[in-house]
This record gives sequence, structure tokens and C-alpha cells, in this order.
Amino acid sequence: MAFEGLADRLQGTIQRIKGKGKVTEQDVKEMTREVRLALLEADVNFKVVKDFVKRVKERAIGQEVMESLTPGQQVIKVVKEELTDLMGGDESKIAVAQRPPTVIMMVGLQGAGKTTTTGKLANHLRKKNNRKPMLVAADVYRPAAINQLETLGKQLDLPVFSKGTDASPVDIADEAIAKAKEDHHDYVIIDTAGRLHVDGELMDELKQIKENVKPDEIFLVVDAMTGQDAVNVAESFNEQLEISGVVLTKLDGDTRGGAALSIKAVTDKPIKFAGMGEKLDQLEPFHPERMASRILGMGDVLTLIEKAQENVDEKRAKELEEKMRSASFTFDDFLEQMGQVRNMGPLDELLDMIPGANKMKGLKNAQIDEKQISHVEAIIQSMTKRERQDPSLMNASRKRRIAKGSGTNVSEVNRLLKQFEEMKKMMKQMSNMQKGKKGKGMKFPFM
Repeated sequence: MAFEGLADRLQGTIQRIKGKGKVTEQDVKEMTREVRLALLEADVNFKVVKDFVKRVKERAIGQEVMESLTPGQQVIKVVKEELTDLMGGDESKIAVAQRPPTVIMMVGLQGAGKTTTTGKLANHLRKKNNRKPMLVAADVYRPAAINQLETLGKQLDLPVFSKGTDASPVDIADEAIAKAKEDHHDYVIIDTAGRLHVDGELMDELKQIKENVKPDEIFLVVDAMTGQDAVNVAESFNEQLEISGVVLTKLDGDTRGGAALSIKAVTDKPIKFAGMGEKLDQLEPFHPERMASRILGMGDVLTLIEKAQENVDEKRAKELEEKMRSASFTFDDFLEQMGQVRNMGPLDELLDMIPGANKMKGLKNAQIDEKQISHVEAIIQSMTKRERQDPSLMNASRKRRIAKGSGTNVSEVNRLLKQFEEMKKMMKQMSNMQKGKKGKGMKFPFM
């Protein structure tokens, strides 16, 4: 999970100060010392940490406490606001040219995920912004990069402009824009060449492309997991090219988060997008305030709602809700509902978006066992259609067959059947309560 180590440290620190009716200067000093250590352990730039802690300390000690908040809560509000500002403040929107096409140059070192991110960005623009993008293969030094972009284009059903490895990248970019105008594409995304390190030859070529096509955006793609190296790369590219924004890849795997917390402060350029997985739809606009809330254990309800709207069929969800209320909910319905939830992303990440979920998870290092959920799916899929519709048919021989077919054991099958029946009873009782019944004797199966 992104920022996992930092989140654990900061949440533990702010929890100690949160409930205080009176916050002293000594309390603030102790808290900021812990915050400093947490940020340094997260591989945040030392100067960035120093400035951040200084601002938090000044505001926390001099802050007038609002009547509606306890002093401890006010200090947390200060930390959240400064954390949000550190990552850029507001979401930085992608540019739109006055006259199409909008031209985006994708730059970065080899291995950062630039070509894949180019495809992800095109997919995002089409799905979320209803745009018509065209991809451009301008990395003529690596035939594999051209092949990869063309493969991505086929997977996404998007056009890829390519002239092979013999043409000049500058000419390719020029001709691609002319072709985009002719075919009425409103975005052109140019996948430029990368190197194993920043060098003069690479920068000269990128400067030539920039001078010729005058891009509306220059996105630097950096690997979040490289920590301060990512920040150094961002500094170098910004000095030479004046980038307009950064795309962080592999943020989902970066448990420290130092790059995300340092880049804006060091380069004064916003993080525009974050790669949150390997799939082509796992590129998200970077929302500093939402990310700050997640780091501090306050959840991210807006992103959770957006994911639900994208992945859950609203009409079908209402039908399933009605079935649950009437106790006619079947294993087929349950399987469908599980699939919709899993399409939203890893369950641990979804849980982190719910305010206070860090307490719900119980032990500090508790994890949701995705394998266990896969076992549940396997058990249901090993049932016949009739068994899914009517679990009362289950007898010993049927249970043995299902256990064998799902690679589980009979006790796991029995446990699922029991939990399913208890869930149906609970939903029925809750429905009765809403209809005005007293609902005496209702017990939750998980309590």
C-alpha cells in the first residue's frame, strides 16, 4: 500500500495528541519530532522535512483554536493542511489546447514505465474525459518500445502513429500532429526515447522535439519506488526542459512515499497522475488533499464513490439490495456482488479509503486475506445452478463434491453456508426494522 510505513507512524503520533483537551508547546514539540522522524524514514528530502516541520510547529503553537474543535483536533487539521500543500494543494488539471490537438510529451528514463503510462493516459482521456487520443511512437532507439506501444494501441483500440526506427523523432512528432489534425484527434501523446541516465544527447533531442511541436504538456514519468533518485531525476529534467507535471508510477507499491512528498516542493511542478497498479485502467489523477486524508487515516470517501460509480451497475445494485431485503438473495447474486467489489481494486486499498478503517482492521499489521475470498468464490463456482439457488439441498455428499472441486475442505463449505444464512437473516431483520417492527432479538453474525 502507498505510504503504509509513513501512515502507520503519523497515525500513531496524531492519535496521542488528538484527544487532548489542552495542547502545550511541549506536546507540539514532541509531535513534530515524531513527524520529522516519520518523514525522514519515508525517504522525504531532508530540506523539505525541515521546512514542513517548521511550518507545522509555527502554526500549531500560534493557532487560535476554533470553538467547534478540541485543541488536539486543531493540530491535526494543521498537519493535514500542510501535508496537502506539500503535495501540491489542489488537483492539477490536464491542459486543453485552444485549437486541437492538445500535444503531450512523455519523457523519462528507461524502466520508469513511460510507454505503459502513455497507453494508460490515452485510455484515461478516452474513458474519463471522452477524448479521442492518438499515440505516437517516437522512441526510435528501441524497437521493443515501438512494438510495445503498438500492442497497447491494439489492446485499447487506439491508433498509434509510427514510422519505424529509421525516421527522426522530430519528424515523427511533426508528421503525427499533422495526421492527428487530419483525422480529428483532440490529443496527441508522444512517447519519447529514454536513457538509463540523464545525458546531453537525450536532452538535446527532447529540446528539439519541444521546440518543433510546442507541446501543451510535458509529463515526466518517474518510478515512485526509487525514492530520492526520482526527485533528482525530476530536478534534472525540469532544469533542462521545464516540465509541466510529473506522473508517478508504482505508487501502489511504494510503502514509504518519499518521492510523492518531495517532488512538488523540490521542482515546484505538480504531480498530475499516479500509477496505482499494472492494469491499463489503473492510472488516477493525483488529489493531494485526498492523499493527505488517507495518510492520516481519515479515509478518502470521494475516490471510493468514484470507483463505485465506475465499477458497480447502479440498476443491478438496487435489484440486489431488494433481493437481500426480501431474503431471496442467492449465491449467484453474492458472487456477482463480490466481483463488482473486487473490480474496484484491492480490498486493503478500499478499506483505507473508509474513514476510521485503520481501527476497524484491528491489529496494526492485519491484512485482508485475498486468498480466503478466492476460496469463497471457488466454493460457490463448484456448486450446481440448483445448489446456488437453494442451499437447503446441501447434504454430506454434495458438500464433499464441492470441497473437492474448489480445493477446500468440508468445514470451509459448512462455514460459508452458515455465514450466508446468517447474512440473509440479518438483512431480513434489518428490513423489518425499517418497516417499523421492533426487531427484538436481532443479532449480528459477526459480533
